[in-house]
Amino acid sequence: MVSKLTAYFAGLAGALGFLTAAAVPHLETQGTASRLIVNGQPLMILGGELGNSSASSAAYMAPHWPRLHQMHLNTVLAPVSWELIEPAQGRFDWSSVDSLLEAARANQLKLVVLWFGAWKNSMSTYVPAWVKRDQARFPRAQLPNGQGLDILSAFATATRDADKKAFCALLAHLAKVDGHNETVVMLQVENEIGMLPVARDYGGAANAAFHESVPEELLRGLASPARFAGTAVGKSWEAHGRKTSGDWTEVFGESDATAEVFTAWYYARFVESLVEAGKSVYPIPMYANVALNRPLKAPGEYPSGGPLPHLLDVWKLGAPALDFLAPDIYFSNFSDLASRYKRSDNPLFIPEANHADKSEAPANAFYAFGKLDAIGFGPFSIESVDTAQPNPLVAAYQVLQQLSPAILAAQGRGTMTGFRPRVLEDGTVIATPVTESIGGYQFTVSFVDTQAPQAGQNVASHGGIIIQVGPEDYLIAGQGFIVTFAPVGDGPPLAGIDSAWEGSFNTAGAWVPGRLLNGDQTHQGRHVRLAPGEYQIQRVRLYRYR
Repeated sequence: MVSKLTAYFAGLAGALGFLTAAAVPHLETQGTASRLIVNGQPLMILGGELGNSSASSAAYMAPHWPRLHQMHLNTVLAPVSWELIEPAQGRFDWSSVDSLLEAARANQLKLVVLWFGAWKNSMSTYVPAWVKRDQARFPRAQLPNGQGLDILSAFATATRDADKKAFCALLAHLAKVDGHNETVVMLQVENEIGMLPVARDYGGAANAAFHESVPEELLRGLASPARFAGTAVGKSWEAHGRKTSGDWTEVFGESDATAEVFTAWYYARFVESLVEAGKSVYPIPMYANVALNRPLKAPGEYPSGGPLPHLLDVWKLGAPALDFLAPDIYFSNFSDLASRYKRSDNPLFIPEANHADKSEAPANAFYAFGKLDAIGFGPFSIESVDTAQPNPLVAAYQVLQQLSPAILAAQGRGTMTGFRPRVLEDGTVIATPVTESIGGYQFTVSFVDTQAPQAGQNVASHGGIIIQVGPEDYLIAGQGFIVTFAPVGDGPPLAGIDSAWEGSFNTAGAWVPGRLLNGDQTHQGRHVRLAPGEYQIQRVRLYRYR
């Protein structure tokens, strides 16, 4: 049942005419991909996330906004904290939100709002003081010995309702002041939820829930082979008799892994309550992000119970109103981790793609957009590098900005790929060439440039994208790789370069050719080369011969 408060906010938004999902930022399907539609047009988020405290001060941010625009960002991911918007219970202060909107619009930038509500990086430090100080109404999660944590309990109805009230008030305000502009294009619900330093809350309400029957929605999901077959959660259920009723230990066994599944379910249900209420107010896309865990770490040794790879289906069942679940990727094995979040039921968005100064960030961006049809990409602490010179991210974003119409047109249609060397979790770089077919040609991409001194090459930063734009026409962009080609299917067995132009797209989207590359620049017609450290676009036409 919708609360009176939520009904009030929904009525306000409805009166303003913003409740129709198609009239606000939303997701649409194209082929096998989902695209974000903003102001009636698809938007590929070339983003960057602000540091946790940066957006709390308009004065601090003032010099950064124009520089972020100059970096070729089109979207900034910015926190909005509960403590700032509701400093006293029931009294809302929108000055921090309005300053964000004003600055973003003045610099032709969109916003993804990050709701720092009950939890941020597991902890509950962004809640208002009136929540922090009233532990009777807003109890803390507890350790097994009864000690309280600086983490609000997900089992407290008062906490959920207070968070929901502030969340809905924020959405009603955005509907009122931004519904016609669509400056805010998506909203993140909480931030990197997860229990520490144990796998679950041991407070009284949590203990009682742990010994109640596992909810029917989860039990029904476990019985669906398409969802849990082969997963760690499904295997645990099967190992304990595929029960259709029972408490958490009866269904999954006595373990920290069981405690983590329990935690994930109730975190997801808390978030679902906010999302359901919030979307009745202003139905923009909403997602939850996750702090990923290192291999071989036990539940409790990492933020446990968030939408981690092994818990994605628990979250999908527990919070179905979320549009997607998004990984924050700070580990070296970017392509492996990002690929786990690209699913038919989960569009890929990467709100934190490591720190903005990492040299591999551009290669990760090309891979995310080209290979995984990502909605967007956003390195963390973006304002910390907006004066850096040289800045590889700026050069890469400038190219991706020019290519965005072609990327958006190709997403989900099998006419594009992205590539970068695979990097393992320990940092080992696998520079083996990769091969993929697009249209009538097979492309082999080598990441070690044989025409440049190998000692100076940062191979982990090499990468790019190939987009088919005609029967034999391709855009090839990025840096640090060599491409060779072979025909696919019937016909003449050899492939050659008809023409290879370097160039760029102007602000109207028209191709502006530069040099016509040949001779030494194409190894006498044998390959296309994009030199290390030089982000560029080449427009290549191939042909077949005997």
